[in-house]
Amino acid sequence: MTELSPALKQATPVLAARGEGVYLYDESDRRYLDFTAGIGVTSTGHCHPRVVEAAQRQVGTLIHGQYTTVMHKPLLDLTERLGQVLPEGLDRLFYVNSGSEAVEASVRLARHATGRANIIAFQGGFHGRTMGAAALTSSGVKVRAGIGPMMPGVVFTPFPEAYRQQCSTEEAVRRALAEFDQLLVTQTSPRDTAAIIIEPVLGEGGYIPAPPEFLAGLRQRADAHGILLIVDEVQTGVGRTGRFWGHDHAGIRPDILITAKGLASGFPISAIAAGEELMSKAWPGSQGGTYGGNAVAAAAALATLEVVEQEGLVANAEEQGARLAEGLRKVAADHPVIGDVRGLGLMLGNEFTTPDGAPDGATAARAHAAAAEAGLLLLTCGPHGNVVRMIPPLIVTSEQVDAAIELWATAVRSAVAR
Repeated sequence: MTELSPALKQATPVLAARGEGVYLYDESDRRYLDFTAGIGVTSTGHCHPRVVEAAQRQVGTLIHGQYTTVMHKPLLDLTERLGQVLPEGLDRLFYVNSGSEAVEASVRLARHATGRANIIAFQGGFHGRTMGAAALTSSGVKVRAGIGPMMPGVVFTPFPEAYRQQCSTEEAVRRALAEFDQLLVTQTSPRDTAAIIIEPVLGEGGYIPAPPEFLAGLRQRADAHGILLIVDEVQTGVGRTGRFWGHDHAGIRPDILITAKGLASGFPISAIAAGEELMSKAWPGSQGGTYGGNAVAAAAALATLEVVEQEGLVANAEEQGARLAEGLRKVAADHPVIGDVRGLGLMLGNEFTTPDGAPDGATAARAHAAAAEAGLLLLTCGPHGNVVRMIPPLIVTSEQVDAAIELWATAVRSAVAR
């Protein structure tokens, strides 16, 4: 009997039969509040009628028009529409399928444009599982273990983590920038450094937001040394953090922006954006791919962007994210095993720790499982698996947020009691 690879581990026991809005239904038609959103993908909820209609219409006319062979209108329309939300000056786009592919495309472009080899990444960052993206990833050894040697030219520097360092945010930023400056005189000369790559909020690394002062400090250093700043918005983009882009909280402008996940409500499409001058430095033949910019995915992405704007989903992410964070902090106040609640918008993490502050992955796992049993689907993250994360679709309502908080409180009580 042919089966899936045993290396694939399912986070919840649910066999999903259908999805509607914020809910998933199993084969027995049991309803679950889905606060995973396909790992931040179903931004407009499951099967939003406008996204479904756009995809169905496109399937009936053109499924695939390979975009270095022929061009198609859905991709042209999507490109024009993205121009309305991209940072000023980032007016050239290259499309691929996944976040990992887009990350690798950004590195390729940075190396071509600068003639330099090295990339600075951050401890705890996650950028994908393909060989180049994995080389930039340090959220956990499972991504890199057993496949070395990794792509050369990558150096890691600390990310400011005030809670884990038991210091103020200001002190964490000071330390991290000092370490960054030390890196430039000990491991990678600015003249050898093509780019800095960073997530506005560490994803797999534990849902830790980058303080605005830190991102501003990186922007200053990049400008001073002619280094490109790549912002990985795969998980934080398209309204997830209560701003359209996660870096908007810091008021900076990246040189290269990466987007994927929530861009098309579940259809596979990703892209990198850069300015015309920078993108024109990509070497001939370096950008392409069979499925990139697929017509159906592009139509779904265009519909997604329209829904996000017309239904006010960025503002809803900010409002409901604040409501969810307040509720989670009340649960944490009753259960000291949750040492920290953090995040931005509808991207929130609950970190479980022992009384002495050590990571408590066991209790986090129990709470995660108990939540699924109660009807609330969540995910874990962090290098020790001790952070339970909540990433509901951006359409979530206050009533659904309140229901999730109640289910979470029950799950935590159960986890602590066991």
